[in-house]
Amino acid sequence: MKLEEPHEMAQHEIVSPLPGTFYRRPSPDAAPFVDVGSTLAPGAVVGIVEVMKQFTEIETAAAGRVVEILVDDGEPVDAGQVLMRTEE
Repeated sequence: MKLEEPHEMAQHEIVSPLPGTFYRRPSPDAAPFVDVGSTLAPGAVVGIVEVMKQFTEIETAAAGRVVEILVDDGEPVDAGQVLMRTEE
């Protein structure tokens, strides 16, 4: 008899589409869009990237739960840099 191995959760990376400054909250006195453990629906905004006073919302493509946030609020980011990891 063989024991069934536990299924691993599918992990996804949320990346910055462009270089700029990453913000976890919509304004300095607001709560963050998400925290570790937050549940996400597809299209949920998880942060914003500012480039030359233009703000781009960062959305998740898949439903899941935030398991890791890799970038601090106000930190510079590069295009393609992983911002967060989620799992289904």
